[in-house]
Amino acid sequence: RAASVDPTAVVEAGAVVHSGAVIGKEVVVGSGTVVGPSVSVGQSTRIGYGVSPVSSVLKQSKLCLVMEMILVSLCSRYNVVLSNCSVGEFCTIHNGACIGQDGFGFFVDQDGQVKKKPQELYARIGDNVEIGANTCIDRGSWRDTMIGDDTKIDNLVQIGHNVVIGNCCMICGQVGIAGSATLGDYVVLGGRVAIRDHVSIASKVRLAANSLVTKDIQEPGDYGGFPAVPINEWRRQTVNLRLFSKEHHDRR
Repeated sequence: RAASVDPTAVVEAGAVVHSGAVIGKEVVVGSGTVVGPSVSVGQSTRIGYGVSPVSSVLKQSKLCLVMEMILVSLCSRYNVVLSNCSVGEFCTIHNGACIGQDGFGFFVDQDGQVKKKPQELYARIGDNVEIGANTCIDRGSWRDTMIGDDTKIDNLVQIGHNVVIGNCCMICGQVGIAGSATLGDYVVLGGRVAIRDHVSIASKVRLAANSLVTKDIQEPGDYGGFPAVPINEWRRQTVNLRLFSKEHHDRR
């Protein structure tokens, strides 16, 4: 059977649309794009339009209205891969992003064998979200992975399964958020911040670059360090360590 393609949609030469896909009104599917089975593409969505030879691969996902895939590299062959996810309106997803793949969940059974935990839920991306190049957002296992409205995510960010991120957050490059962490609204994570699994971070928290969050942060404010503490405490620790090191050196 043929795919369900609205008469107003444009499928460029070189695009592949699976017979089980549904293409809505005024959709543009660019050359080199592959639309997989069980995909529903909402009205006025543009996928890989005007970009060649880059391709975008969509499978088992549902895209909301007016979501534009911005694929700007003309010399690479990176894909945007969406699976087991929904993406809101007016989103931007850059080269190499992967959304909705299985999270990293394993256990050792009674026979000493490493077994995979089921990863059967979804990744839900809100409206006006920007996701940078080569960022990965895993699907959920016990709850959906959620990215709130107006959140901006830099390149090379890893967001584990079951993570919930609030609205209007800013996440800089090389941040790693382990599974089942929860971030409130207006959270800012500097570059290379690491957040351990199952911790909660209150709204309006800002974390300095290279910080490590090992336990819940319940009060808004600025934090830094390894492990993360209130920013003034981290500065005192840094000064005291420097003074101690100098005194120890002078005694030699």
